[in-house]
Amino acid sequence: MAKQPLTALFMHPVVRDELMRSDHLQRLERCVRLVSHEPVRDKRALLDHADQLEVLITSWGCPRIDAELIDHLPRLKLIAHMAGSVKGFIDEVVWRRGILVTNAVAANAVPVAEFTVAAILFANKKVFQLNQFYLKHRENRAPWTREAPNVGNYRKTVGIIGASHVGTLVSERLKAYDLRVLLYDPFVTPLASHRVGASKVGLSELLSQSDVVSLHAPLLPETRHMIGGRELSLMKDDATLINTARGELVDQQALIETLAAGRLFAILDTTEPDVLPADSLLYRLPNVFLTPHIAGSLGDETQRLADCIVDEVERFTRRVNLQHLVRREQLPRLA
Repeated sequence: MAKQPLTALFMHPVVRDELMRSDHLQRLERCVRLVSHEPVRDKRALLDHADQLEVLITSWGCPRIDAELIDHLPRLKLIAHMAGSVKGFIDEVVWRRGILVTNAVAANAVPVAEFTVAAILFANKKVFQLNQFYLKHRENRAPWTREAPNVGNYRKTVGIIGASHVGTLVSERLKAYDLRVLLYDPFVTPLASHRVGASKVGLSELLSQSDVVSLHAPLLPETRHMIGGRELSLMKDDATLINTARGELVDQQALIETLAAGRLFAILDTTEPDVLPADSLLYRLPNVFLTPHIAGSLGDETQRLADCIVDEVERFTRRVNLQHLVRREQLPRLA
């Protein structure tokens, strides 16, 4: 019987405690030899096992995995990242050495998609505006069509920008509703768009036709400020912009000026900067609903990340194809 691969947890201890249950550790111990149940915190401690280590399970709080570290880990075969993007903390030398990389982006996409679908439905239902009206006037003015023109979700148009894991999942979940879904992503074919329940269109068409526009593109040099004053001006009056991706996708000043004019509504889980200055107008505008970057995995949702990565490690030890492999050629388009 083949010897189980020596494996180290390489993350902050608080992260390990948040993400991993005792049954996760028990499952790992059935397929690998853990250096310890406690995470290794720094590279020097990792090098104590350098000549035997085959698997690294990483997450938030993990030091950068650079060429120097890889040079000291001659038997390393797998890096399994118990979090989202690996871009920025794993050097490309990892792929050149043939080391497999997998992550839990797909698992983290689930709560973001759930948050987004809820935000879309609430936006079309004018929930946030009618909440403010009710708190102020304390009366029922049903059917509310005068206070909230065009209220409701039936046959509304939703625009998804970016066929990322989240964008794709949102499109698929919106199939359950009587909505028209448009998708903008230059790397996706019309057939692929159709498979997830969306029609592929250009960005200008999406912005001008959608009642709700939701951002799911990766932050790249070419996507920074992809939504500026011109793009915002194309949106319908009273439409809603949702951002659960990256704040830098939107020109913040142009957004503030547009929202201050009162023409659009915004649901913003991410902004630029991530925590707004105390005097930001976005805190005070009645047509803005702000949340502090909570759409991703929180609380017990984080354990889905551990489920995903433990599954991947089990596949690796059984010599079964990994389901969430990160390929080198994908790196330029990853967030």
